[in-house]
Amino acid sequence: MKTAFITGANIGQANLITKALAGQGWKVFAGVLPGAPTDLKTGGNIVVVDQDVSKTESVRASAEIVTQALNGQGLDLLMNVAGVANVGVGVVEGADLAAVERLFNINMFGQLRVIQAFLPLLRRNAPGSRIANYSSGAIIANPVGAGAYNMTKHAIHGMTLTLRHELAPLGIQVTSIIPGGVLTAMSANSHANTLKTWGEQPADIQRVYEPLKGVMCQVLPDMLEKTGSTPEQALEGTLEILAKKKWKPMELLGKDVKPMGVMRRLFSDSQLESLMRMTFKIPTLKA
Repeated sequence: MKTAFITGANIGQANLITKALAGQGWKVFAGVLPGAPTDLKTGGNIVVVDQDVSKTESVRASAEIVTQALNGQGLDLLMNVAGVANVGVGVVEGADLAAVERLFNINMFGQLRVIQAFLPLLRRNAPGSRIANYSSGAIIANPVGAGAYNMTKHAIHGMTLTLRHELAPLGIQVTSIIPGGVLTAMSANSHANTLKTWGEQPADIQRVYEPLKGVMCQVLPDMLEKTGSTPEQALEGTLEILAKKKWKPMELLGKDVKPMGVMRRLFSDSQLESLMRMTFKIPTLKA
């Protein structure tokens, strides 16, 4: 029986992946934020484990629980899915530094904590064990108003690239899964949420960046609704990635992000940047 640990499994994509792998015969340890609502229960092939990725002691305790449950065996797969996107939002100049620090603590340092705590279990099943770190299509598109989130996801991918070198001699594969937009209950309110974000920025910042309001509050939400994947499509794509024998440094997930991957290979950085500005209708100051 293959074994996996999946973070952030109380809801969303991690929840769906947990159920899908368990249905395929995997023994899945599902990391769930203590007290968070979830439909997961320990039973069958699923073991629910309390884990707050923003707290080192919580992550270490969860790793100890899994170690004891495996009784000398190891993990075949670690999926770092847990993260948030609605913290530290807005243009970079107006970003709340305390909120940005919290975002990094959850998204970036959360994944680092989990990797450090669970690598001994992955080494037990090497060669052949794997780590999938969830980054984001934002690292290709670099959307305005999401600078802090984008920074955390770039940092995650940077960690992945280094881990690929460090763990290659051990036979452990690592990839960054790069999802695009997924049409969930949260994204259903994207227009209202972006307007709220815009209104929460300081008044002087709103005045300076007024030309970007339409991009943040209209263009980007429109694109999400038009090109985003359904949760079922995202799950299907994830399972296809997990079935691959050899992972690339970056595995693209979603019908909106895959074309950007093609453009990334075909065009220079400057050309891709110009295409993104045209796509997002970002105004450029004329000399």
